[in-house]
Amino acid sequence: MIISWLSFCAFGALIAGLWLLLFRGGYWRCDQLLKGSFENTGDWPDVVAVIPARDEAETIEAAVTSLLKQPYGGKLNIIVVDDNSSDDTAEIVEAIAEDRVTVISGKPLPEKWAGKMWAVAQGVEYAEAAFPKTPYLLLTDADIKHGQGVLSQLVTKAERDQLDLVSLMVRLRCQTFWETLLIPPFIYFFQKLFPFPWVNNVARKTAAAAGGCMLVRWTALRRIGGISRIRDRVIDDCALASAIKLGGPIWLGLTETSCSLRGYDRLGGIWDMVARTAFVQLKRSNLLVALSTVGMIFLYLVPPFAFVLGITITDLSATVFGAAGWSIMAASIIPTLKLYGLNAAYSVLLPIAGALYTAMTISSALRDRRGKGGAWKGRSYSS
Repeated sequence: MIISWLSFCAFGALIAGLWLLLFRGGYWRCDQLLKGSFENTGDWPDVVAVIPARDEAETIEAAVTSLLKQPYGGKLNIIVVDDNSSDDTAEIVEAIAEDRVTVISGKPLPEKWAGKMWAVAQGVEYAEAAFPKTPYLLLTDADIKHGQGVLSQLVTKAERDQLDLVSLMVRLRCQTFWETLLIPPFIYFFQKLFPFPWVNNVARKTAAAAGGCMLVRWTALRRIGGISRIRDRVIDDCALASAIKLGGPIWLGLTETSCSLRGYDRLGGIWDMVARTAFVQLKRSNLLVALSTVGMIFLYLVPPFAFVLGITITDLSATVFGAAGWSIMAASIIPTLKLYGLNAAYSVLLPIAGALYTAMTISSALRDRRGKGGAWKGRSYSS
């Protein structure tokens, strides 16, 4: 009986994997890339960048400098909102001594606001008063180093395709053991959750963005009621994308040049990053957590388990179905591994990453129940 059930489960996982491969928007292809030397033939529109920064002394200088060095044809002004930092974040930015950079001190966090959104709202308010005729707003993070020409590419994409939002999933650091094991799967799972071709299709409701780099058309932001529309959202980037897509087209893609400077030397760093938002992404529903857990186990653990056990107990069908399912899932992450310059052999480790991310999701739900949901830099947001 165990043999027949093992074969049945392995076959079911194989079919589910094939269905995702063929009918989930080609999420695994990594073909939504913003690259090349885009050129705007008209006048370059002005841009204001808003950077919320809370205890970002290690990365803020590199982030701001990468924007100042952009070979952009229009005016670029940068507003850094020092969100009550306890380190030298503000002093480091002020020392840059560039007229295009302004540092403002964040006010105390009011009720019903997420910390980052409150900082962004203050930056946007300042930008609107100081640069009222600027057509574009660049929302970016204090740990993002932008590659040369990225701003020109973003603006050209927005102008050419008349987009209200252009967002990039920047390259996350992938150097340590845990980063190599888990970062490419993180990008892979994000693309599976929000297939980029669906996000970029005006006929579909799927909407998502990556908060590290979002070029927003001012008219679109005003249309949705400004940042206050998403004031309490922990997953603010996707909430902003959903609100904007209701009234205009958006685009989400990958980049080979802009990168995050934040590193994860230990498993705990990546664990906290995921656990901070996973339960919120599942609408704080225990049922969805349970379904997600079962789904992840079925898709990513059953095939290798069936393959190994099938060989052990000489169950040919379980072995074959398990091997096929494992092969399909491994092949589907190879384009993401290639994007990160990693050998395709790492693809066989996807089941391990899947198991860890499942555990992180469960941990996220438990943290939320303990009142520590969305914990980030001394602040927590829970139901």
